[in-house]
Order: sequence, then C-alpha cells, then structure tokens
Amino acid sequence: MNKDLPYGIILPTTVVGSYPAIPGHGLRSLLDPLHSAVKTAVDDQVKAGIDIISDGQVRGDMIQAFTGTVPGIKGQEVNGKVQAPSSPISIGDVKFAHSIKPMVKGIITGPSTLAHGLHLSTPMYRDRDELAMDIASAFIGEAKALESLGVTILQLDEPILSTGTADLNVGRKAIQQIASSVRIPTCMHVCGNLSGVIDEIIKFPVNILDFEFSNNHGNLELFSSRDLGGRMLGYGCVDSSTDTIEPVSEIRKRIEQGIEVFGPGTMLIDPDCGMRMRTREAAFGKLSNMVEATREVRKSL
Repeated sequence: MNKDLPYGIILPTTVVGSYPAIPGHGLRSLLDPLHSAVKTAVDDQVKAGIDIISDGQVRGDMIQAFTGTVPGIKGQEVNGKVQAPSSPISIGDVKFAHSIKPMVKGIITGPSTLAHGLHLSTPMYRDRDELAMDIASAFIGEAKALESLGVTILQLDEPILSTGTADLNVGRKAIQQIASSVRIPTCMHVCGNLSGVIDEIIKFPVNILDFEFSNNHGNLELFSSRDLGGRMLGYGCVDSSTDTIEPVSEIRKRIEQGIEVFGPGTMLIDPDCGMRMRTREAAFGKLSNMVEATREVRKSL
C-alpha cells in the first residue's frame, strides 16, 4: 500500500453505509435472520470493487438500529435519562465485515439526528439539545469499540443538519464529544441541500466531510469559494434516491467535475447516501459502475 496516498490509493471508493437487506434461508437464518443480509451486503461491496466497505447496516433504519438497547429509550420513546448501552451495538456485524476486507467504515447515527428522530416522553429533558448531548456521551463507548476493532474510518451520520431543524452549535459540540474520543479519522455525512448551512457545517471538527453532489448538484458550487482546511471530502456521485443505474460515463463526468473543484487527492468517491431502499440489483449496479468510472478517472490522471 502506498502510504503517501490517503488509504493507499487515489480516489478511494467507499459507501455511505446502508445496503438492501436480503433475507436468507437455512439454520443460520433461524438463529440470526439478518446474518445472511450482512453477508450479502459485504460480499456485494467486495465484488463491486469498493475499497472501504461497510457492514451494510441491514438491521433496521438509522434510528432503530442504534436505540434498541440504549437505557432511557424504549422503541421510539425517550422515557428516562439516556445512558451508554451495556455493550457495543454494531460491533458484531462490523467485525464480520472486517474479517472479509481490512478497510471497513464504522458508522454511528449522529446525536442530533437521533435526538430529532425520537419522541420525548420524560421531563428528564427540557429539549432535544440536552438529549443530543447525552446521546453523544452514550455513544463514546461505541466509537472506541469500533476503533479498537480496527475500522479505517468512523462515520457519524447527521442528515438532520441540512434541514435547519437542529441547532448547529449543539450539533457541533455533540460531534466533537464523540470525534475527540478516538484517534482514527472521523467523517460526518450530511445529505441534502447545504446552501443554508454550509458555513457552519464546514466548522465541524471531523477529518472528512461527506456530502451528496449527484442529486444536489448545487452543492458543488458552494465550494468554489470555500476552503476545507486540508480535510478530505466524501464525494457523492451516484444518486441513491432512484433504482435507475447511471452509466459509467455519467458517473465519470460527475467525478471529473468534482476534481476541478477539490482536486483528486482530497476526494473519497461514494454514493450520495445509503441505499437501503434500493433493490439489490440497483444497488450493486450503481456501486459497480461507480468503481469502474473511478478506475477510468484514475487512469486519466
């Protein structure tokens, strides 16, 4: 591996996280109905040629996947003080992915997104800002467990931050609480249109900022006069909102447009967002074409 390049390769390919949950059959599926879905997600990413894979995040949506065993949360309700779970939540599936491929992205749903995705049913919290800070504290152990496992990147998913709903100052403090607890590179994914929040979002204390550019092409224009401060950028160049598989030529054009703004040494190549809602055929086709487009661009540099 070339240590002079980020992750040993120019324009490393990765995923935002989720993949279609494909049910399995047989005895193992009786014991763990979603193990087969994890294996399918990992195998498909490897087959597509992704450099930094995920575990597929197949065990529910981004809220329920991280709240099922957290004290203070029951279902969608916050019914007490939120505290750290007794054991890491995502470590089993990520460990499996890591056993298949060494470069794996560990992913945690961000504190602000979780706080705004739950119902407050307790006087313990005056507002969601207080809740977000306790959620951040509760997931420090998750972050450290993923670091100890050996993940390449720790990603914090905060789609709520582009909507104007969450307090960005509180969001920044919550992210800092988790990011400062680990030494590995941290990434924050924010999907949607960034025009109303970009100046605040780029202040967040992470090593990689991950945004969507294919379904929100206007986001690219926002960076023409802004400095990332030496950080890397997750460059969403595949539309995750449709099953239509973009041709390699179209994805390559998007990547080349990004290179004109950011330069190839700054970019990680990924889809706009997770692909949990896509068909398996669409998700695999999109990842495969993204990898091929990236390879073509690498050869042209």
